[in-house]
Amino acid sequence: MKICFASNNAKKLEEISYKLQNTGIEIISLAEAGITEDIPETGDTLQANALQKAHYVFDKTGLFCFADDTGLLVNALNGAPGVYSARYAGEQRSAEDNMNKLLLELHGSTDRSACFQTVIALIHPTGEYLFEGEIQGTISEEKRGEKGFGYDPVFVPEGYTQTFAEMPAEVKNTISHRALAVDKLIAFLSH
Repeated sequence: MKICFASNNAKKLEEISYKLQNTGIEIISLAEAGITEDIPETGDTLQANALQKAHYVFDKTGLFCFADDTGLLVNALNGAPGVYSARYAGEQRSAEDNMNKLLLELHGSTDRSACFQTVIALIHPTGEYLFEGEIQGTISEEKRGEKGFGYDPVFVPEGYTQTFAEMPAEVKNTISHRALAVDKLIAFLSH
């Protein structure tokens, strides 16, 4: 089965491709589908953004596709940055700026609990479907690690002492919010 992944994020594509090994599901990138422009993301929820991106690609290409949207929800910040995680420090979408802003806003806070959520929207011959993954954790006091992307250097998943950016990819790709959502997608597509 061939399916398009509606993202220009090479790191996300790498993580999802890792999960899809040996499943018989082949991912087509946006470039391979002929889409080079930025896909609109104007929803006010992760679900709305994921569906908007998936519909955009389906409407342009007719290919079965899926898209994801991910948010980091920090309890001390009333769920921020949430749906605005990628643009938290501005439209330039700088991961460094986003992390710096987050660490500054949490400076001196005793509550550093947070959760990462991913929603995958699938446009399929039988309809549209949503798959969600969530992992609890805390925000570290400083950036640690060189792996991963986005907020990975400041997110420590519950039950671990390393940030996502310090973990081997095989570990992160088994326990992360995105991995959990992709597992549900694979289970759906495999039956």
